[in-house]
Amino acid sequence: MPDIFTYFGFIFSFYSNEHEPIHVHVEHKNKMSIFDLIIVDGKLLEIRRRDKGNPLSGKDEKIAVEFIRKYWENIVEKWINFFVYKKRIRCTDIKTKL
Repeated sequence: MPDIFTYFGFIFSFYSNEHEPIHVHVEHKNKMSIFDLIIVDGKLLEIRRRDKGNPLSGKDEKIAVEFIRKYWENIVEKWINFFVYKKRIRCTDIKTKL
């Protein structure tokens, strides 16, 4: 399960046996939600939240969605590099507030 971003205690990651649509797992304070990126014609149309178990709180969900909106192209690039090209990817620590 490679971590792709960290952001003030939030961990954004992929699982190694993923499936489409492109999505990211977001963990914060022992809670986790999954966010699907709905992309059409190269544009992010929607971010859909899916939950299993102990989901992010409303406030944390807003932060995660805001982060995904800002960095969605980087998430897609990391997805393609990892799942299509089988490259190792590095975790990027974002240290500036959105």
